[in-house]
Amino acid sequence: MRRDVLELRQFYASDLGRAARAMVTRKVVEAWGDARSQDVLGLGYATPFLASLEDRARRVVAAMPAQQGVEVWPGGRGNLTSLVAEDALPFGNAFFDRILVVHAIEEAADPVGLLREVWRVLAPSGRVVVAVASRHGPWANVETTPFGHGRPYSRAQLAELLREAELEPSGWTRALYVPPVAWMARWAEGFEQVGSRIWPGVSGLVLMEAVKQTFAVKPRAQRVRRLAVRPVLSPSPGAAAPVSRGDLSRGDLSPEALTGGLGDRRRNP
Repeated sequence: MRRDVLELRQFYASDLGRAARAMVTRKVVEAWGDARSQDVLGLGYATPFLASLEDRARRVVAAMPAQQGVEVWPGGRGNLTSLVAEDALPFGNAFFDRILVVHAIEEAADPVGLLREVWRVLAPSGRVVVAVASRHGPWANVETTPFGHGRPYSRAQLAELLREAELEPSGWTRALYVPPVAWMARWAEGFEQVGSRIWPGVSGLVLMEAVKQTFAVKPRAQRVRRLAVRPVLSPSPGAAAPVSRGDLSRGDLSPEALTGGLGDRRRNP
């Protein structure tokens, strides 16, 4: 069961949530820069991390699963969020250059199906960043934060899940070394600097970047069966009338029949 959007909003308004926002946003900016002139999608509950991209990107859209609920974002301006079915995103194929997936696959009924929708709407040269609770980190074991619900993942498990959805991992990093305790949020920056060097395996989150796998379709040579037609002999006197060539039964020798139609070899998401 997904966390309600009000719970998520309340968490990111807290000191601990603001620290998590700062740490994850930094990793996204390191991976993508300012996404200048790019079309960006945030899937799940990604609005806390999209503000840094909104001013430079060509388009920023947030999509929130129906089971979670949706909020108006950004406040005070035109709404850029939509309520979606996680297995049928209302966007065209290859539409987005960058996709950020946060609070999405841990509680998804079909994580592979969700990521295949990500594959479908991602441009061929696009990149996706997926952030999940780390299986070996303390945040996955504390239910007072959104990262303590659903299925956490190790780095190897997340990479395998992405490959199953035809997304090829291209890089990864970790974030949230601060313990999930409210009064420690003020030292989040110090924990981040020290933890990444001393305790790299106990981060709260794993972030993995992936690219879209595409397969070039090479038409395979088709074997053409040669038809041997015997010549028509002149009839002997008094025999039946000769059979003309027009009466011969012929197969369909059109180019389409000989070569066969090449269907769409791309695998469905």
